[in-house]
Amino acid sequence: MQITPSLTTTLSNLGILALNEMQEQAMQSFPNSPNLMLLAPTGSGKTLAFLLPIMKALRPDVAGVQCLILSPTRELAIQIERVWQKMATGFKVNTCYGGHPMQTEIRNLSQPPALLIGTPGRIVEHLARESFGTENLHILILDEFDKCLTLGFQEQMEIIVNGLPFLEKKVLVSASNEQSIPHFTGIVHPKILDYTKSEDKSTDGLQVKAVIAKDSNRMEALYELLCTLGQSQTLVFCNQRDATERVVKELSDLGLQSSFFHGGMEQLIREKTLVQFRNGSIVVLVASDLAARGLDIPEVKNVIHFELPDRVSDFGHRNGRTARMHNEGYAFLILNSETDLPEYLPGLPPLFELPELAPMPPKPEWVTLYISGGKKDKLSRTDIVGFLSKKGELQKEDVGKIELLDHMSFVAVKKELVRTVLKKIEGEKMKGDKYKIEIVR
Repeated sequence: MQITPSLTTTLSNLGILALNEMQEQAMQSFPNSPNLMLLAPTGSGKTLAFLLPIMKALRPDVAGVQCLILSPTRELAIQIERVWQKMATGFKVNTCYGGHPMQTEIRNLSQPPALLIGTPGRIVEHLARESFGTENLHILILDEFDKCLTLGFQEQMEIIVNGLPFLEKKVLVSASNEQSIPHFTGIVHPKILDYTKSEDKSTDGLQVKAVIAKDSNRMEALYELLCTLGQSQTLVFCNQRDATERVVKELSDLGLQSSFFHGGMEQLIREKTLVQFRNGSIVVLVASDLAARGLDIPEVKNVIHFELPDRVSDFGHRNGRTARMHNEGYAFLILNSETDLPEYLPGLPPLFELPELAPMPPKPEWVTLYISGGKKDKLSRTDIVGFLSKKGELQKEDVGKIELLDHMSFVAVKKELVRTVLKKIEGEKMKGDKYKIEIVR
């Protein structure tokens, strides 16, 4: 029989000393609230705030799916799964999303998990196929439910809610308090935990600065600002997908390395880009608002609004990527002298003066290697480090962040050593098997 770990053990597994006020309130409210709405800023720990009560609510003596979490994006679904795995609850979890092989998901669901996470479109497909039973599915979490609606998933979400006849608890989660409750949820008068306007904000250490472009050349101002910021990880936001790609190209023409990220990219390429940003192989990421929330990316030091969003909520979500939990961070606005500020800005923020000559920042010190094996191939981080140390003759400090997926892994290696390492490990076996190992492009 599975034994649910204690809260103390779970927090220890996560490397957390104590819950914040919002998480404690969610823990207290969850058991006695059939309808709950949890609203809190990006970076405040909402995922843990609903996963902890779920852990307590799941029953080890019940077979089949007991809780379903809907996510607007694949990246957020994967992030939730990773947090759950770190919690080490003993309860099985599966994640289903587009771009993932359907047959693999069906095989996984043949031994159903207690917790199922997925994007609306893919979950609708599985309900139609009857890939999993719903008789014991009593809890539904709609994470970032407002973003699900914005992305056009209302029809799928309605199908899902109507296809779960035994629900006893529905939880709506969002980083914004601007969205009304969708009628199809059937939720009336929920208990609302609203921390979006709490004085204990996650961005208390945020400093907002304006950069005025000389001669209205905003690209030149962006380039000079990035040179000034050096190697600190930075998110540059644009409003449209094509703008992210155009900015990356123009920065490249100026000699500065960056990568773009938006919803039009293939899923695998998006995942590889995020892996590289997390491990430091990418320092400057130019992104659409897809990166503003719901993604597993590290806290960054700097957020740059190359283009200002139309809505104050989007402005807040972008800024929420820095200065979390009272750390310091910066949000820069790239403006022309004649720029009309949006109504949500009360005035021009303090000016940030660019130095006359800022040196080109050095290129990232890490490069990411792809390995064609992962967790389900019985590979571990220890296996990868041992292989690179023994066969590639790397020192511990030459190996950076390692991420394992089901059938692939990624590892950061010092850039100046990567070519030599690839030659040394060519044709070598790891745990008795040969894997394809190459630089992520």
